[in-house]
Amino acid sequence: MQENNYDNPKFFEEYSKMYRSQKGLQGAGEWHEFQKLFTDLKDKTVLDLGCGYGWHCRYVIENGAKSVIGVDLSEKMLEKARQINNLDSIEYQRDAIESLTFKPEQFNLVISSLAFHYVNDFETCCQNIYNWLKPEGQFLFSVEHPIFTAQGKQDWIYKNDGEKLHWPVDNYFLIGSRETTFLGNAVLKYHRTVTSYIGSILKSGFKINACVEPEPSREMLENFPTMKDELRRPMMLIISAEK
Repeated sequence: MQENNYDNPKFFEEYSKMYRSQKGLQGAGEWHEFQKLFTDLKDKTVLDLGCGYGWHCRYVIENGAKSVIGVDLSEKMLEKARQINNLDSIEYQRDAIESLTFKPEQFNLVISSLAFHYVNDFETCCQNIYNWLKPEGQFLFSVEHPIFTAQGKQDWIYKNDGEKLHWPVDNYFLIGSRETTFLGNAVLKYHRTVTSYIGSILKSGFKINACVEPEPSREMLENFPTMKDELRRPMMLIISAEK
């Protein structure tokens, strides 16, 4: 079962202040690359794992999908999703990703944004998703990049004056849990190598169509001066696969 920090009122309040929380997909630094990888959404049935505020659910419906089930473990996340992204063709469901059961070949598309690094058994998730997808169905997801998760602390090495020196990478090949701090709270995440992510997907039977390490968009770099630091190391990894 995943940790559920997002139902902690203080944690959720801090999360709600993030740019991506306030601006939706346009406030997400990886969205300009994630968006490019969608196949035709017309009349598709979609599953969104770790749907959060439901921004991706809204996007697929507004771009032709027939229906979408958005799943999240946090009731606070789902409450917000129902407030701001509540369309007739969206169904929200509270559950852990590891506990889900669906019918074989129920969906045309399974998406997930920045959720799988909270899941211990990614390989089983891939196997389940493969079974839930129709033939030629798409599996599209983003995670925190293994270079970002490897050391665990998830912070820069600084000079005494606060200048960022470099990003530490340590224990890269030691796959497993990492305790870090996010929004002032202790958070448990799971580190995997790039090879591990790709291997689990291929072992489940998928064909990988794209693997992207998104850089900040020109607009982000122009509007947010600190975003230039995101060019120094990858923060996210996006993979698109096909059944």
